[in-house]
Amino acid sequence: MSLKDQITEDMKTAMRAKDSERLGTIRLLLAAMKQKEVDERVVLDDVAVVAIVDKLIKQRKDSIAAFEQAARQDLADKEKAEMAVLLAYLPARMSAEEVAAAVQAIVAELGAKGPGDMGKVMGAVKAQLAGKADMGQVSAAVKAALAG
Repeated sequence: MSLKDQITEDMKTAMRAKDSERLGTIRLLLAAMKQKEVDERVVLDDVAVVAIVDKLIKQRKDSIAAFEQAARQDLADKEKAEMAVLLAYLPARMSAEEVAAAVQAIVAELGAKGPGDMGKVMGAVKAQLAGKADMGQVSAAVKAALAG
């Protein structure tokens, strides 16, 4: 079963259970997926769906930080609940050690020497680790690998 089908099934389950908060979050995700399909005239595969989920999670993290800074804990809690639902659709994330090892292997494979090669390395790393690791963590690992 594809990830897209799984999300649709989860929406039906949430409807039957009358779980309005989970249902709302899943509908937001499905709307974002449909928007991407319509805009780009493509059928989304699992990698594209994971990228959309990642984007929505990043938006939630930014919103949580803004709401907590503005002392709006009620809105921050709502965003955290949405983020928890979205996190269920991501594949298992790589640990920091696994990310560092993968980055080292790619740097060695490309023969990258210093910070000037960061763009080339990030392009290769994104292609290989998309959806498997947090890109902020990946970026830091690439900087460390090229600096050292």
